[in-house]
Amino acid sequence: MRRTTKLYTCALALLALGALTASAQEQPYTSETDEYSVELPSEVWKAVPRPDSEHEHTEFVNGVRADGYLRVRREVVEGNSDLKEYARAEADTKLRFQPGFVAGKDERFTGRLSGVVLNYEYTQAGRPMAGRVYYLQADGRTLYVLHFTGLRDKLQRIQNQTDAIARSFRVKQ
Repeated sequence: MRRTTKLYTCALALLALGALTASAQEQPYTSETDEYSVELPSEVWKAVPRPDSEHEHTEFVNGVRADGYLRVRREVVEGNSDLKEYARAEADTKLRFQPGFVAGKDERFTGRLSGVVLNYEYTQAGRPMAGRVYYLQADGRTLYVLHFTGLRDKLQRIQNQTDAIARSFRVKQ
């Protein structure tokens, strides 16, 4: 009995140490130009500024782009829009034209902002790819789209990281 208690205590201590180590590795990201903040789950994730014709925005890469790539954008929708219908319509108008597109299931998502997650697969240069898109409702008319892409097996392996990033997403006040 006493040995079981010691093993149990030791296991709890290791779990607590692992949780502390995991939380210590999170990298908060906040920028002057972006209107949001997010916590990146490890030092492997890097913020990459990308200027375009109108303004500068930030993309995020998990080491190399094929291992995980995130684009964030803000959308303004009609006040009575259904988030699930918006996600399906976007998949139908933007995503389905990718080579080898296969729609996956959509599911509800809860974090600091709630919403819907849409999964899909496609091919790029003959390689099996995947996408995981979080549609997060900021208010009645504003939503944020967190669009992750990467090699199918890599993106599946880091789904806990994509979920953690989406859960940490916060609009700056």
